[in-house]
Amino acid sequence: MSDEHFMQEALALARQGAAMGEVPVGAVVVKDDVIIGRGFNRPISSHDPTAHAEIAALRSAAAHLGNYRLIDCDLFVTLEPCVMCAGAILHARIGRVIYGAGDPKTGACGSVVDLFAETRLNHHTEVTGGLLAEEAAALLQTFFADRRRLTG
Repeated sequence: MSDEHFMQEALALARQGAAMGEVPVGAVVVKDDVIIGRGFNRPISSHDPTAHAEIAALRSAAAHLGNYRLIDCDLFVTLEPCVMCAGAILHARIGRVIYGAGDPKTGACGSVVDLFAETRLNHHTEVTGGLLAEEAAALLQTFFADRRRLTG
């Protein structure tokens, strides 16, 4: 399977979140070309500030493997991870993060800060951004334009 295929799966999850009124971000964890964890944003409906797509996907993958360490796994997410999610990704020992759109307000892969570039940390994750970025950004732009239109 290709990276693009897995990002398409994350985008499908983002659309599922948008349909529930959540900010459209989706994520999948992949091991050996198989999706073992899925998640989309749910902070609004769950009243939980930690209910980001990445956290949900990490939890799902950890439950699947029976281990919080997700060694040899990749995370595909439609939006650049925030600091909270970047910390969880590092603690989980994810090998690779591939994200779609950059996040100029809270991105922790270089847009605001780059937690993954911190050499003093004990784990180092490879990060690649921009995969299907236009599609991911369009989902977010449409969501927020609709919100602004509805709220006046």
